[in-house]
Amino acid sequence: MQRYFIADEQMSDTNISVTGEDAQHIRKVMRMSVGDHIVCVNTRSRSVVVKLTAVSEASVDGEILYDEDKQTDMPVQVTLAQGLPKGDKFEYIIQKATELGVHAIIPFLAERSIVKWDEKKIQKKLTRFEKIAKEASEQSHRSSIPQIEAPLDGQALVSRVNLYDACLVCDEEEAKQGEKSQLKQMLETLKPGTRLLIIVGPEGGLSRSEVRELTGAQARTCSLGPRILRTETASLYILAALSYQVEL
Repeated sequence: MQRYFIADEQMSDTNISVTGEDAQHIRKVMRMSVGDHIVCVNTRSRSVVVKLTAVSEASVDGEILYDEDKQTDMPVQVTLAQGLPKGDKFEYIIQKATELGVHAIIPFLAERSIVKWDEKKIQKKLTRFEKIAKEASEQSHRSSIPQIEAPLDGQALVSRVNLYDACLVCDEEEAKQGEKSQLKQMLETLKPGTRLLIIVGPEGGLSRSEVRELTGAQARTCSLGPRILRTETASLYILAALSYQVEL
């Protein structure tokens, strides 16, 4: 069934009302009509199966048949701090990281980040990113939408490390030196509810000074294997490894 995320006020104990782009999607793209079923999720992760009772240009209304009892979010609350990459790679990372279960994504300006975001356009970018995360959450049947935070600089990111139960820094220098155990050891210690921060650098990786500052804040470095991965590959690799460890 098609899934839609709606505001709390659009869902009562017994009914839902979908408006805006989602209502247009139901009517024009999915071509649904009265009697068809959809799934609606509110911001408190209440997920319900709905039978449509009215479809108009302004809104789509429905009757709640029952609550879904399955939980599709990852049991570990993982935040991905992603060094700003070039082009549209960040949008790709948002989409795929959402599918893989990320809880939140923080873009950060690393020393080797080539791209610089225009301060005047950040809010517009965040709106675009939030839409990508919402659509990816619907497609992958998530129970919630990841939060996309405003970009941080390197020092601000370091100051956030102690807010999490654990922090892993993906470091290509560890791969070059043949390190193989840190990622496995960390993943094996994670328990449901753990707040994990994963830090991935941009193209070119993190500088030695950035890694030193992060490890000085009690972050742990890890290798992602013997091959050097692109930044977008590294983010998805470690999320897939995490999902395998805690969900399968």
